[in-house]
Amino acid sequence: MAEALIGGLLRVGHPATHVTVSEPQAARRQLLAERYAVRLSEDNVAAVQDADLVLLAVKPQQLRGVLQEIAAALPAACTVISIAAGVASASLQAWSAGHPHIVRVMPNTAALVGAGMSVLYSEADELHQQRAEYLLNACGQSTRVTDESLMHVVTALSGSGPAYFFLLAELMQAAGVKLGLDASLASTLVGQTALGAGKMLVESGRDAESLRHQVTSPGGTTQAALDMMYEMGFPAAVREGVVAAKKRSEEMS
Repeated sequence: MAEALIGGLLRVGHPATHVTVSEPQAARRQLLAERYAVRLSEDNVAAVQDADLVLLAVKPQQLRGVLQEIAAALPAACTVISIAAGVASASLQAWSAGHPHIVRVMPNTAALVGAGMSVLYSEADELHQQRAEYLLNACGQSTRVTDESLMHVVTALSGSGPAYFFLLAELMQAAGVKLGLDASLASTLVGQTALGAGKMLVESGRDAESLRHQVTSPGGTTQAALDMMYEMGFPAAVREGVVAAKKRSEEMS
């Protein structure tokens, strides 16, 4: 995710020399230097000392240690962004010795192709939320919530959401192959269908239910497929999956 955001910044014209990446692995630093020409460091404290914005792109279980390590070095006016799932703003502030400009973000993996959906929650002032949006919008779209508890739902819906679509695509492709299609053709058909359906959701101005009705002729092939999916419990499985993801996010916090 950090690499996706770096790539997005550079695509919108942000100078590579204004980006410093702290990375412990030498081989990884070399790769990032060659690919993006950003500044590299193996020292977290040195990397943040002059920063306007600090992005914490580490695993949730590593976040406390990293924040405690850099807390004394954080510039007083810098914005600190965490993309760790399930870690509450109160914890981020406590581990950073009370740093006031914390922004909690839930992005998703589509940022890798410039089509990410990121949601932020923050009690920091407008400047710091806008800084976060500048970074996030370089890789897609962003929006805000004003109730931090909703970040659990966001995590379940858009943070984990790409995996749900990938599973559906995987199952559709496998069904196509089982019914006689070449695997490459099945993959192409499903991928382009997913792209088109996504664009219709985003660009048509119509909701998912009305679009589903539009493509479903009574008594036709689509109706036959949907009837079977309802009969097999597909809608309930999706609902319960989202609920399970929300509960897991709550447990992690």
